[in-house]
Amino acid sequence: TATGVTAFYDIDTPVTLAKLEREDYEYLDPEIISKYDLYLSFSGGPILKHLEEHYGSPMARALYCSVDPDLYFPEDREKQWKMGYLGTYSDDRQPTVEELLNKPAAQFPSEKFVVAGPQYPENYNWSKNVERINHLPPAEHRKFYNSQEFTLNVTRQDMIKAGYSPSVRLFEAAACGVPIISDYWDGIHSIFEQGKEILIARDTSEVEKYFRNIPEKERKQIGENARQKVMQSHTAKARAKELVNYVKEVRQPSEKV
Repeated sequence: TATGVTAFYDIDTPVTLAKLEREDYEYLDPEIISKYDLYLSFSGGPILKHLEEHYGSPMARALYCSVDPDLYFPEDREKQWKMGYLGTYSDDRQPTVEELLNKPAAQFPSEKFVVAGPQYPENYNWSKNVERINHLPPAEHRKFYNSQEFTLNVTRQDMIKAGYSPSVRLFEAAACGVPIISDYWDGIHSIFEQGKEILIARDTSEVEKYFRNIPEKERKQIGENARQKVMQSHTAKARAKELVNYVKEVRQPSEKV
């Protein structure tokens, strides 16, 4: 019955596709994908081609999450922690949190680390210098990021498998100008430039190397470079412009803002 451009906005595309493969059509039937003019996805990369070629979407495009720069911005705060992590406990992320935060913390006993988020096992063997915050309300997130020298980004396994799936936490931390140490996933380089805007770590030794070898001036510059990228490409304003372009592309493929 819609008379304008119709779009389906999927904020968890890998989960949707997994459900479709299991013939679980809770909220989307494969038959209807081809009827939407536009499939907007929180995940980009090869998944978009799959939506077009396998499910017949006329046009699948990435519309990533975004950050509000009025809520997330740099603050000149005393650094309470060498590195922190913000995220609810999950079985698939915890091995990475262990490898990239808990183990490095043990190697730097004079530094302080922090993990914020609920549902972590009470008896988990954290290093003595890892502080736990069980609940951190959104209003405290900016202060939390700005109180760290580095912040850790850890990605869910289904997002790693899909690739090209940046989380809102990634953009929020970058908007605060705090340097990010992240696990690797396909497409991360299309979001931030490695070494200049983000630091990629695959094991404990790489995190330790960053702590030991990056001087303060470079540390701050990496955070500022990421912030500039976010302000240019990953705010709500930037997403709105992308959406307008996609709608124009549906209506008249040669017309762009």
